[in-house]
Amino acid sequence: MRRLLAAGLALALAGAGCGTPPPDLFEVKRTGEDRNANADVVVNDGGSVSCNGKEHKLEAHLLLRARQLLRDLQPQAELHLELPPGPRAQLRYTARMEAGTVAFSDTSRDNPKPFLALAAFTKDVTEDVCGLER
Repeated sequence: MRRLLAAGLALALAGAGCGTPPPDLFEVKRTGEDRNANADVVVNDGGSVSCNGKEHKLEAHLLLRARQLLRDLQPQAELHLELPPGPRAQLRYTARMEAGTVAFSDTSRDNPKPFLALAAFTKDVTEDVCGLER
């Protein structure tokens, strides 16, 4: 009887998490003049990242950074904050997440710290994980 109960419990627990893929944390579209500046990056909470449609494994430290970025960007995303580009802008970022969307450029005036952190994260992931050298 105990074995039957244990087997039933194990089956129920195993089935509880099945069928639901981990959610995407956010998507960042980076655009610019040169070819490798243009990237569509989707970070998944399951530990993967897609760069221009090609999936890669995301190391734990980068996943933790992405989760923190999501928390840090939430107030601006809820406001749908969009900053105009400053002079001689080279890169434009648009980040979409459940809370909303933010947009800015590398030369936007008064970029909040989370925007700068997102730009750095995008650079690190596109170059180090996805191999898109600029």
